[in-house]
Amino acid sequence: MNPEEETHARLAAIVKHIKDLPTLPEVAHELLAELDDEESSLESISEKIAMDQAITAKVLKLANSSHFGINSRVVTIQQATAMLGVQNIKNLIRLTIMVNRFQAVSCPGFDFRAFWRHSIATANCAELISRALHMKHDFAFTAGLLHDIGRLVLVTHYPVDYAEVLSYRDNHECELLDAERHVLKIDHLEAGLILAQIWQFSEAVQDAIKGHHNPDIPGINALASVVHVANVIVHALDLAQQENELVPLLSAHAWDTLGLNEADYIAIFKETEMRFEALNQIFI
Repeated sequence: MNPEEETHARLAAIVKHIKDLPTLPEVAHELLAELDDEESSLESISEKIAMDQAITAKVLKLANSSHFGINSRVVTIQQATAMLGVQNIKNLIRLTIMVNRFQAVSCPGFDFRAFWRHSIATANCAELISRALHMKHDFAFTAGLLHDIGRLVLVTHYPVDYAEVLSYRDNHECELLDAERHVLKIDHLEAGLILAQIWQFSEAVQDAIKGHHNPDIPGINALASVVHVANVIVHALDLAQQENELVPLLSAHAWDTLGLNEADYIAIFKETEMRFEALNQIFI
């Protein structure tokens, strides 16, 4: 087998492995469908939350966190959902489903805690940007949460190879995407997009995953620019607390396209940090 055939065979094997990943559980699918329904009520959401102990525990923990500053203890799902509101509940369920779907493995150089810190912060920041732009913020939160999911797919199923990716990046001082392509012949954008298609996420979310490093692709959904800018902001705020973290290059076109002013961004920075601290207490 020549090098080109070997590369093609390796790529095909990785893609097949991703496609063979289990689909989301039925309860998770039902919850996500309920969340995407703008007519869904707090009562119906509460009933589905009660079916999952892990989500129930996290909802109650968030409702009783210092972030909300309440004086009395919240003890029922109904109280929690009424206090937190539909949007916070939706985001919490999305987080729980995704965090529970991937278990940490041993991969030298990959920090799972930092990964989820960054993903959670980017999800919150993307939602805040989309609110400021009067866009559909449900999609923005999901897209921000999943923008790097391809990294998680690759590291959890190819931990030895991904350790080589990280070593190659550090030794050659190159971009992570370049290191992934050199070692694995696939990058986390491609892996994440394949998974998003299998799990039937919206085309807007798929575009955000595909374009969060390059939101200037012709015809791509505007959500890619939102997630791109959110990703850069979160890296700049260093919320992942990862040593030697580099801030990605910011697309001037994406920044200009969003058209937010300095006051908007200052408010987004502050609220991103506040929301991140509340969710960080629960998940990380």
